[in-house]
Amino acid sequence: MKNPYVFGFLPLITILLFSLTFSVFTMNKAIALFKVIGVYSGMREFLSDLELKLFLLIILTLVYFMLFSALKLIAETIHEIGMLFFSKDFEGKTISQARGGYVIFFVGAVISAVGLQSLQLLLLIFLATALIYFIYVVFKLSNSMSLLGTVGLIMFEIIIWSLFLALVIYAIIKLYNGVIASLPLL
Repeated sequence: MKNPYVFGFLPLITILLFSLTFSVFTMNKAIALFKVIGVYSGMREFLSDLELKLFLLIILTLVYFMLFSALKLIAETIHEIGMLFFSKDFEGKTISQARGGYVIFFVGAVISAVGLQSLQLLLLIFLATALIYFIYVVFKLSNSMSLLGTVGLIMFEIIIWSLFLALVIYAIIKLYNGVIASLPLL
């Protein structure tokens, strides 16, 4: 049986798993921070320990779910624009060949459960999974593209992602500097 929709559910499961692992890590850090600054005991007056953890987990999972969903949407858009510029496939057959790569992200999401105690490990697993997926997709699509088209697609995606990352870092630095400048210093 060869059904083209057999991997259709994997992106949703993958995003949920990555969101859950990142939110469990963030929840543990947030609770530790709440205890240090003295807010935790006040929160415990309204919610039990389990309710507080569950509430934080749900909120953080939702935030990470939105973040990873937005990244997936941006990544697919960048990739399909690159394919528009560099692919010779006008019927869309090559895009379905790369769908098997969803399994790579699913395996990476399952492995991310190992890194619940370390942000560096979680980020390393996520970035390694994305890199392996990118290599797999380029390998699968290179069969239907010329060498120049393959190199063009790779360069296009690297340049667009670099610009996107630089823009995000610039915005964070400007926001940080604005907040620091507005604080009254001793």
